[in-house]
Amino acid sequence: MSVSAIVLAAGEGTRMRSSRPKPLHMICGRAMVLHVIHALEKLTPDRTAIVVGHGAEQVTKKVQEMAPTWASVAFVEQTEQNGTGDAAAIGMTAFDGDDYDDDTTIVILPGDAPLLRAETLDELVATHVANENAATMLTSIMDDPTGYGRVIRQSDGQVQRIVEQRDATPDELDVREVCTSIYAFRRDLLGPALRTLTTDNVQGEYYLTDVISVLASMGHRVGCVRAPAAETQGVNDRWQLALAERELRARTNRRWLLNGVTMLDPRQTFIDVNVTIGRDVTVYPGSMLQGTTAIGDGCEIGPDVQLVDCAVGPDAHVAQTVGHDAEVGRGAVVGPYAHLPPGSSVASESTTGAFYTAPAG
Repeated sequence: MSVSAIVLAAGEGTRMRSSRPKPLHMICGRAMVLHVIHALEKLTPDRTAIVVGHGAEQVTKKVQEMAPTWASVAFVEQTEQNGTGDAAAIGMTAFDGDDYDDDTTIVILPGDAPLLRAETLDELVATHVANENAATMLTSIMDDPTGYGRVIRQSDGQVQRIVEQRDATPDELDVREVCTSIYAFRRDLLGPALRTLTTDNVQGEYYLTDVISVLASMGHRVGCVRAPAAETQGVNDRWQLALAERELRARTNRRWLLNGVTMLDPRQTFIDVNVTIGRDVTVYPGSMLQGTTAIGDGCEIGPDVQLVDCAVGPDAHVAQTVGHDAEVGRGAVVGPYAHLPPGSSVASESTTGAFYTAPAG
């Protein structure tokens, strides 16, 4: 079985009220679209097509620079925003000429779902393949499903269709099971189904969700995997961005706590996803470890420390310090109120004293 993926990252994200393309907004030190790509890690797709549009050059450059080494990434551009169905069809062009079997699985997911876990996508594809489905959707039950397409089922529980909110009847709006815009499809059925889509809807766009009703009406099997709503929430504005940041930071801190790091107050400890920390490290409140910062074993960090792309040797103590692209040697004591500019270093076993500024490198 082979798997390929399409990440839909062409939207402008007007509700973000930003000149930065929506997929490039940062969460825990990583662009949102890169979190989505990392979620594909367990599947290791043969190819991942990134559909770009608004800010295409910026998005392409950032993904090329920062995508994980295992990801075989290709880029296709949606020059006009004609809906998710059109974006998926454009994404499929990245696989033209490739040698795929009929049962090749195409995973489609949005570029604004940074909380999606690799384990969930793995379960989605495993369920899809095991049940020989034409399509398998990831759904969630939401207390407030506003803005999401509703999953409409037949009396026997089989999925009949997805209805977008703007096209839903009052009864359909009461449905709390929503489509998360995350799917697994059989490649040989997805292409023909996409070609049947029309723009006969309120928004005048090609809806990817309509592929579900097309396949179901043809008698093909459509399955579902349910995931927690907190994991599938999209990010459409700065409030949702902040909520996603809080959730991902909590996950990150929990992982480090379970790996031998002490945090006096995890709620006041901010660690980016690319930071590395040794064992028996104590992190005091108000600490921000950002970028590719690396902390050695036995260190004490904080309180009130910001380190960006810094390397701290084992058994060092760093307090009330701001550092960027700097090094702290083994056993050094830095601070309080120290400044470590880019390229600077503090020698091993040395003590800086208060109000220290290291010579720039």
